Amino acid sequence: MKSLLILKRIKVQNANAIAGLTWGFPAITGFLGFTHALSRFIQSEHSAQLGGCAVICHQHQVQAYQPSGYGEYIFSLTRNPLTSAGKTAPFNEEGRMHMEVSLIIECDFSASRIDFDTDNEDQDIALFEKQIKQKVLCQRLAGGTILDIEKVEFEPLAQVTEVRDKQCRRLMLSLLPGFLLVDRSELLAEHFDHVKQESPDIELLDAWLDFSALKFKANPEQIEGQEPDENTSAEWIRVEKPAPGWLVPLMTGYKAISSLYEAGEVANTRDPQTPFRFVESAYGVGQWLSPHRVKDIKQIFWRYHHEGDWYLCKNDYQPETDHSLSI
Repeated sequence: MKSLLILKRIKVQNANAIAGLTWGFPAITGFLGFTHALSRFIQSEHSAQLGGCAVICHQHQVQAYQPSGYGEYIFSLTRNPLTSAGKTAPFNEEGRMHMEVSLIIECDFSASRIDFDTDNEDQDIALFEKQIKQKVLCQRLAGGTILDIEKVEFEPLAQVTEVRDKQCRRLMLSLLPGFLLVDRSELLAEHFDHVKQESPDIELLDAWLDFSALKFKANPEQIEGQEPDENTSAEWIRVEKPAPGWLVPLMTGYKAISSLYEAGEVANTRDPQTPFRFVESAYGVGQWLSPHRVKDIKQIFWRYHHEGDWYLCKNDYQPETDHSLSI
């Protein structure tokens, strides 16, 4: 990693708020897909490629409401035109949200790769930032329309470790207020092993839901010494989450459920020139952190990982380098 491409405060309208079984924020694949499309543009223009992507959310507004003022949320859906028969057209439920996010993208190239024939590196960088901003405004992010972007910065990283650490520290502080999304799927494995010892019949899905479900239980002191029934009074207390911090269930990629078919072998695929296979969503656990808690910027970048039948998005966040897990 020689440089960083920083897209500050991108305002997105009507992004996809549903990711498999989860809702409330786009899947991480939406951000890596955006980065991949931008990388292909830079490859064609400058023969350079982008790497992983970090996501910081500043604001979000899911288009949903509670009909009774409490309880379950319902998505605010659009009214589609009637069919030729004058009937309501069938549609799949769409969850939409507005959001303001910043993206930090790895660059494995230095400023010398950017050449606009100005014979001045600072001018080349300024023209590159302008070019990227124009391209970003023409793209979609997680299915949403990009309305505005506050600033695009291309920042070469210092070679000296101490100077680079200070440089990254200033960058993290400049992205406040906001929250950074990191991968904490190892907590799911630990929690599953723990509950499996107490309840051997429990499923991994149950352990995963523990990170999102709001649970209460009766205070044992209130029902001690008596057989509880529907008339027994008890103090209900909240059950703590499996680990401290702002932890959320997260869609992290896909798992293959079929063999790999040759290009064109399956009809009606999006790209008949590319091999194809059927997949289903894979899930893990993520954590929202304040950016100022990050000690090593290398650990915040999400990247694609392919191993066998698994197509996952991961990052290398290590909590031992940041002992404060709570927000």
